[in-house]
Amino acid sequence: MVYKTIAELSQDLANKKISSVELTQQFLDRIERFDKSLNSFITVTADQALAEAKNADAQRAKGEAGPLTGIPFAQKDIFCTQGVKTSCGSKMLDNYISPYDATVVKQFKKAGTVLLGKTNMDEFAMGSSNETSYYGPVKNPWNLETVAGGSSGGSAAAVAAYLTPAATGTDTGGSIRQPASLCGISGLKPTYGRVSRYGMIAYASSLDQGGPMARTAEDIALLMNTMAGFDTNDSTSIDYPVPDYTSTLNDSMKGLRIGLPKEFFGAGLEKGVEEAIQAAIKEYEKLGATIHEISLPHSALSIPAYYVIAPAECSSNLARYDGVRFGHRCKEPKDLEDLYKRSRSEGFGPEVTRRIMIGTYALSAGYYDAYYLKAQKIRGLIREDFSNAFDNVDVIMGPTSPTPAFKIGAKTDDPISMYLSDIYTIAVNLAGLPGMSIPAGFVSDLPVGLQLIGDIFQEPRLLNIAHSYQKVTDWHTRIPKGF
Repeated sequence: MVYKTIAELSQDLANKKISSVELTQQFLDRIERFDKSLNSFITVTADQALAEAKNADAQRAKGEAGPLTGIPFAQKDIFCTQGVKTSCGSKMLDNYISPYDATVVKQFKKAGTVLLGKTNMDEFAMGSSNETSYYGPVKNPWNLETVAGGSSGGSAAAVAAYLTPAATGTDTGGSIRQPASLCGISGLKPTYGRVSRYGMIAYASSLDQGGPMARTAEDIALLMNTMAGFDTNDSTSIDYPVPDYTSTLNDSMKGLRIGLPKEFFGAGLEKGVEEAIQAAIKEYEKLGATIHEISLPHSALSIPAYYVIAPAECSSNLARYDGVRFGHRCKEPKDLEDLYKRSRSEGFGPEVTRRIMIGTYALSAGYYDAYYLKAQKIRGLIREDFSNAFDNVDVIMGPTSPTPAFKIGAKTDDPISMYLSDIYTIAVNLAGLPGMSIPAGFVSDLPVGLQLIGDIFQEPRLLNIAHSYQKVTDWHTRIPKGF
């Protein structure tokens, strides 16, 4: 049962082939057996999960079940969950028990899903490898010596190792798509404002976006039917009609115009990754799509622009962690200044500290115009590049990551090299567009992800394009050895 998709499990639950309690126990047993080697969960909510599963079975008995009722599920530990530790992968929030539910958590509870636990992540979502977590790095189930990607590495690894059918992630600069690529699963970063950010602990408010991670595009469509929608509690939420994301999954690929940015296929892209991506493009040609070379001329500027804008916003968002109201507080502070300094220096890890300092500098008097304002102007140019491209193509494709998963520790002493792991994903966040990664092959027994980029609110089209590829390939069905 644990190797089935959400769509298959939903049908089995409806046909009473298995109960939610039995299914939940199977996943809890797998977490107990395998997660010691993966470190994909920070908190496992076993008692709560079994109670929710029992309620889900009761709902089904009454004929009140929906497609996700009784489906086990995991939340990234960035979503506030009432009565459960919400740590954001940081010592700063190691003692924080949320008094309320994030909107996304509420939506999944309403849908009847079963919470298995909270997944590991880079501290405050700052990282590309899940090595900045206070709780230690997450290991990739395809090779335990390699990273799972970040910041949603715990969710990606847990799904890839079949410890959960699906999980939430968040994507500020590629943090759903990059770990999805490295772990060989599917992950969708929706249009900015499509999924509520209320109760999702902020890193960079103009870039952060929650989204689903699962093995198939069909499962992601089912999850989006629950996650998407307007939320009055979130000032960045967009009031735009929510379609049935499953209704167009099987639309034809004939006439689909695929844009390949020449900037995505140059220096830095590993040869094996490029070959896998080109092979995936050929599959789309067989399905009736046409290929067009395009240019995103300002994409090379996305890394420097992002690493001014995101740290600037994080320095503002993380100012609230001062040891006064909640979170880590130093012992026996001498005075208020000592309380602030020691609480923050003890609570935050090196990468978070680095980004706070960069952001504070970029926003300081005399540097705002030179750095932050200029980065925002570049952001406008990047958005314009995409707008021009979508005048001529329906979807943009390319690699999600320039390399497969790298060894744990390989880039921890080289922040710039680590930042370049997101070179193909960051521009999508700067432009507020939807992006998706799907499994598209292997290099040295490690997964490769194909990235799909759409125009705003084109998630149904991306899911249709992904599903069409998954109907004629089996990369998404592969199981890591030993799991």
